[in-house]
Amino acid sequence: MTIAIVGAGIGGLSLALSLHRHGLPCEIFEAVPEIREIGVGITLLPHAMRELTQLGVAPQLEAEGIENLESVFFNRWGQFIYREARGRHAGYSFPELGIRRGKLHGVLYRAVVERLGADRVHPDQRCVGLEQDSAGVNLRFHNAAGAPNTVRADAVVACDGVNSAVRRQFYPGERLAFGGINTWRGVTVHSPILTGKSYLRIGSIETGKMVIYPIVDNVDGKGGQLVNWVAEIRREGDAMNDWNRPGRPEDFLDIFQDWRFDWLDVPALITGARSIFEYPMVDKDPVPRWTFERVTLLGDAAHPMYPRGSNGSAQAIIDARELAQQLATAPSAPVAFSAYENLRLATTSRIVEANRTMPPDFINIKVDELSGGKPFRHIDDLISQDELRRLSDEYKRIAGFSVDPGKT
Repeated sequence: MTIAIVGAGIGGLSLALSLHRHGLPCEIFEAVPEIREIGVGITLLPHAMRELTQLGVAPQLEAEGIENLESVFFNRWGQFIYREARGRHAGYSFPELGIRRGKLHGVLYRAVVERLGADRVHPDQRCVGLEQDSAGVNLRFHNAAGAPNTVRADAVVACDGVNSAVRRQFYPGERLAFGGINTWRGVTVHSPILTGKSYLRIGSIETGKMVIYPIVDNVDGKGGQLVNWVAEIRREGDAMNDWNRPGRPEDFLDIFQDWRFDWLDVPALITGARSIFEYPMVDKDPVPRWTFERVTLLGDAAHPMYPRGSNGSAQAIIDARELAQQLATAPSAPVAFSAYENLRLATTSRIVEANRTMPPDFINIKVDELSGGKPFRHIDDLISQDELRRLSDEYKRIAGFSVDPGKT
């Protein structure tokens, strides 16, 4: 069986490694002419690290990232709301890591090249369509110069992201779902914040929210860390941010201008950034099927979700393991694709909905509702720590990474 993977992102590379574990060959086709380590920060949750450990890349990732000790929630006034241990410190068998997205991608790419061979990865091949028959699929590509190329495969897995060209062929009228939330992402060299291994959520999307965590230790030789941050705001009537345009502090700094706490100066963190990128917070409504005979979808091409809870990449990597297992045991690709869809579609649809309606930072939203968005005397006057823990645990349950020392 010849398997073509469209897209060499996190999902596509994880699938290639998972297929290799089962002795199944594949070819990977990527739109960009050169695969490089780009992007800002990403958090690898314990269930993602479980999968990456099975793929044999965990030591390289742990060497590149920072293991999170805790997650801490604050309101927009810098007042403490809730704290919980994370990863191994919370009883999981695997760590939670903050790491540069480009480093994760680089580790996976190098593993693919070493195990499968560089000739299995084909850059500068942008998918423009496909046709299939009872025996296989013809994939059509263009390179950057517009030159066409057609590839024949027994089976095709679309791992080409939220704007998947393959998905568009089966859902041509589909649009991104934008609910008015825009984000800006940056990295800043900064002294360690709190423990230096703390994942922070401050404020809420209604009045401004910051997510902050370190991704590289001692980046300057003086103990400074490379700190990843994401600024978010929901404002009715705002146009959707542009993925292709650099972010500008003046577009959002006014939201956070008074966020100067005794433990962190947020405006200084923003203005000290090495680079800023703007992104809209978008997803797509869950679809009734991913599989179309010899073609199926994976990762963001299958279930694009809000980038909340650090769960999008984890679900793509889990998709890869489940799909490879089915391809290794089923009598044909269509049978394997159907079984994979039955295993994963409903689960990921629930996570898409949870990320919209009850994300991890629902804790902050709830506290803002109880306080009227104003400072409080003490968090226990509004809500108990047990109730906040229940809200946090509920998201973990839906997202599939409740504490289970035998599995995560």
